[in-house]
Amino acid sequence: MIAVTGASGQLGRLVIQALLGTVPANQVLAIVRDVSKADDLRASGVQLRQGDYSKPETLASALQGVKKLLLVSSSEVGQRLEQHKNVIQAAKTAGVELIAYTSILHADTSPLVLAKEHIETEQLIRDSGLPFVFLRNSWYIENYFSAVGTALETGKVFGAAGEGKFSAASRADYAAAAAAVLTGSDQAGKIYELAGDQAFTLAELAATLADLSGKPVAYVNFAENEYKDMLVSFGLPEGFAYVLAQSDTGAAQGGLYDGDGQLGKLIQRPTTTLRAVLQAHLSSI
Repeated sequence: MIAVTGASGQLGRLVIQALLGTVPANQVLAIVRDVSKADDLRASGVQLRQGDYSKPETLASALQGVKKLLLVSSSEVGQRLEQHKNVIQAAKTAGVELIAYTSILHADTSPLVLAKEHIETEQLIRDSGLPFVFLRNSWYIENYFSAVGTALETGKVFGAAGEGKFSAASRADYAAAAAAVLTGSDQAGKIYELAGDQAFTLAELAATLADLSGKPVAYVNFAENEYKDMLVSFGLPEGFAYVLAQSDTGAAQGGLYDGDGQLGKLIQRPTTTLRAVLQAHLSSI
């Protein structure tokens, strides 16, 4: 049986959908924190179990009978390590034969502060003795959806990345990669650096938005602290604003760029372009 944690989240749902393309529904297990919010998953025919990263007692039973597990990293920055530890321990107890983990691009050398919990989680998995695969994902293009409205209204995309390149891809691309690993053979011990085929700067993001919308949009670059303060003024918590601003300056140092094309090779097709993802988003709003 193949299980996906965080299956009701944005990435987890897409992984379930990708798995159902080749795996019988009764062999796919969706592990969610709140089963009442997963009616769509239940309707797809997959098995559904409750499992909360922060409640170890729910995880032991949730993972019974699982052979391959995708641990989708927690969204709670600062609490991830302890939460991931709970899942890893439960997986070992349950006799899971392969654990795949969604890490961050070049976690071992990344300048991004976000990489710390990821590399620590990778080490926990190594220390557990479980056969593993690390899916080191770059940025999601969808991360910029929240900025689209502001950009079209103000004519500006704000950031602190300078000329830094983002090898971003769509969530669906990363989900397809996870499904390929979970259904593939001889995956234990592999580390995939997953990134979009066509990298872009934030200035190129702004230019793409301008072209698609027919409105003038330009990129405005700030120093990290200035950008963080701007995000706080927009209502973001200070800690989260710092993470976003520092991620931009990390990108300026090459932290979110990779040109090896491992993602496209794994999913056996070109990755979805920035233009295509933004065009679909604009058509939906």
